[in-house]
Amino acid sequence: MSPLVEALKNEHTKRILYVTGVRRPSLTQRETPHYRMPKLQANGGYLRLKKYDGPEIPREEYENLTYTTYSSDDSTTFAPITSCTGELELKGFESYGKPDLDGVWTENAKKCPTIVKYVESIGARFGRVQLLKMKPNTMRECRWGLHLDNNNAANNPEENGWVVRSWLELTDDDSSALVVRRDQFSKASEVKIALPKYQQAVVDSEFLYHGGFHHGPGTRYALITSVESGPAMEQWIESQLP
Repeated sequence: MSPLVEALKNEHTKRILYVTGVRRPSLTQRETPHYRMPKLQANGGYLRLKKYDGPEIPREEYENLTYTTYSSDDSTTFAPITSCTGELELKGFESYGKPDLDGVWTENAKKCPTIVKYVESIGARFGRVQLLKMKPNTMRECRWGLHLDNNNAANNPEENGWVVRSWLELTDDDSSALVVRRDQFSKASEVKIALPKYQQAVVDSEFLYHGGFHHGPGTRYALITSVESGPAMEQWIESQLP
């Protein structure tokens, strides 16, 4: 991709593309009867928790997994630790007509027992569990890529809790952050959640537009887990507050 085309990928041109209809959002924020956690809502849809203080997570548990990527973004790759079918795929649960819950462990799970124990220790129902592997980027690229996740789709039964996502940062870089916005084109609503090593956070990623920033120069690794809102998740959050 030419430097000129790359430079044009910014939030200002993105807004023009949306206004003119050249580009359309694949997802929109929705109000539904699903149970949502009051503490998360009261804080605007995100919570920065304390740092993980459990057993050290060996580097080989995230560096030696099988990674794959989306054709639309080859700068970010993911290692599926669970998937809807147990296969090493990034296909969303909605492709199988299911909400992002009841993930099935993949072959990668055998290579990262400490990470598996961490996910299970949350004690809540979970869906996709993925290791993110991210090259350095710029804030411009981050803001261009702000998006919503499809955690609940149209097929998450309303008796279930609203599915949100937890983050656990695995590498140490003072620049790493999760950028969130209530309105994807409102810089005034932007919050940068700093992600030093072992930082934990919970985000309603189908409500908040979000994207990762990582100056580098090294590669960033982070664990992202889809989790159901409910008493079990709330109890875990209470135990992880700073």
